[in-house]
Amino acid sequence: MPRTDQVLADPRLREAAARLGPALVKRVVVAAQERCRAGELAPTDVADEAVAALPAGATTLRRVVNATGVLVHTNLGRAPLSAAAVEALRTAAGPTDVELDLVTARRGRRGRGTLEALAAEVPDAEAVHVVNNGAAALALVTRVLARDGGSVVIARGELVEIGDGFRIPELMESVGARLREVGTTNRVRLEDYAAAVDDDTAFVLKVHPSNFAVRGFTSSVPVADLVTLGPPVVADIGSGLLRPHPRLPDEPDAATALRGGADLVTASGDKLLGGPQCGLLLGRSALVERLRRDPFARALRVDKLTLAALEATLTGPVPPVPAALARDVAGLRARAEAVAAALPEHLGAVVVDSEAAVGGGGAPEVVLPSAAVSLPPAYAEPLRAGDPPVVGRLERGRLLLDLFAVDPDEDVVLVDAVGRAPGPA
Repeated sequence: MPRTDQVLADPRLREAAARLGPALVKRVVVAAQERCRAGELAPTDVADEAVAALPAGATTLRRVVNATGVLVHTNLGRAPLSAAAVEALRTAAGPTDVELDLVTARRGRRGRGTLEALAAEVPDAEAVHVVNNGAAALALVTRVLARDGGSVVIARGELVEIGDGFRIPELMESVGARLREVGTTNRVRLEDYAAAVDDDTAFVLKVHPSNFAVRGFTSSVPVADLVTLGPPVVADIGSGLLRPHPRLPDEPDAATALRGGADLVTASGDKLLGGPQCGLLLGRSALVERLRRDPFARALRVDKLTLAALEATLTGPVPPVPAALARDVAGLRARAEAVAAALPEHLGAVVVDSEAAVGGGGAPEVVLPSAAVSLPPAYAEPLRAGDPPVVGRLERGRLLLDLFAVDPDEDVVLVDAVGRAPGPA
C-alpha cells in the first residue's frame, strides 16, 4: 500500500488540497488506503480512487432538486435564492463597505442599502430593521417592550408551535415576558382583550397561525379593532408576505397590517418574500429605533452576506418563490410531459395531475394545482442518493416528481439525474 505522503504528492490531490483544504483531502486518501488494506483496491489505484471520491466543494451541504411539490420546504432550506442574490453573496464574501461611508471615510449605517430597499417595498412602515430570523424579531420586541414586567396579551388560539418543538409562548417567556391569555382555542372577542388590558400591558400581540387552520365555530379579532384598546399592537405575520397576493387571499401581509394600525409587524424573510433567512421589523419610527438601539439587538445582528442577499431579493428580478406562485398548471403539465418523454422507457414515467403546497409554515389550506412525473416508488431512494439528489414524494403507491418547486432551467438537470439513477435492487 502506498504511503500517505506519496499519494498526497499526486498533482491532482495537491490541487484539491489547495481548493478544498488539506484535512479533507487527507481523509479521502486515508479512506482509499483502508480499501486497499482490505483488499478491495489495488495499490496502484489508490490515488485514482481518492481523486474520484473528492467532493465538489468544502461544505457537506449538497444541492438538491426539490421535486416534493412543497415550494418553501423547511428541510431543504426554505426559499431558494435568485441569481441576483447569489451574485450579491459573491460580492459580499470579500471586503465591502457594509459599515463604511466611502465619501467621508467614516463609519456608516450598517446595511443602509438593504434597509432603504426594504423601506421602499413597504412604504406604510415609518422605519425598518433586520435581525437574523423571524423568531429573533419577536424575541427582540418582547424583551424590549415587556422588559419592566409588563404583560403581553395574546389569544389562546394563537399560542402556536413554530416547528422542531419550539413554541411562541416559551420563546417569549424565555426573554422575560408575562403572558395574559384571552379567549378560547377557537374563539376570541374584542371584549376578551379589553378585559385583560390594564396599566401593566406592554403590548397586544396578534400571531398568525400560519402552519395550521381552525375551521367551524371560530372567531378572531383583526388588527384594526385591537388598536382601539390603547397599548401598542404587534402583528407577527410569519411568512414575509409584504403585500396582498391573489393566490393567497387569507395570508396576512405587512402592508395590510400596517394600514390597519399595527405599531409593529414582524415577519420572516426566507419564506414568501423569497430571500435569505432573516427577521423583518416594520413599523413606527420610535419603536423601531428603540429596538435597534437596544443592547440585545447586537446579539441578533445579521451579517453582510444576509444583507447583500436580502437587498438583491428586494431590488432584483422576481425571486424563485414568487415566480413559482405565478406558474399555471398548463405550463407545468407541458413541462412534465417533456420530462417524461426524455426519460428511458424502462422507468415507466407517466404524467399525472398533482397538488402542490406553499410550505414553510404558510398558507396551510392553499392547494396549488400542479403536474408531476410519476415513477415506481422503488426509485425514491436511488434518486435521493444521486448527484444531485432528487427528492420527490410518495403518494398512492407511486413516486411523484412534482414540478411546481422546480425551476424550469432545472428540468434538464432532473432528466439527467433520473436517467442516471440505478434501478431498484
